[in-house]
Amino acid sequence: MKSSFDKIIDSETPVLIDFFADWCGPCKMLAPILTQVKSDLGDKIKVIKIDVDKNQSLAAKYQVKGVPTMLLFKNGKQVWRQSGVLQKNDIIKVIEPHLK
Repeated sequence: MKSSFDKIIDSETPVLIDFFADWCGPCKMLAPILTQVKSDLGDKIKVIKIDVDKNQSLAAKYQVKGVPTMLLFKNGKQVWRQSGVLQKNDIIKVIEPHLK
């Protein structure tokens, strides 16, 4: 049986996962950037935030060693991964090839 996380990422719509922590300064910088990405792309993408302190097993499964770490999934497969803060246009450039 699929976990709820697997159901979320098993989507034709690209799913950007943001692994973050409340105590992380760069994570706080990334949050409004991801809000802008979602605003620009609308329903063409899903953006999911996962708190590594509350979801340690999921962070371990995806070998998240530092935050923020972003993972992009399409049809259940990880197609991109990046740690650190990127600017909005750089994130959109990564996502665009995976849009329908």
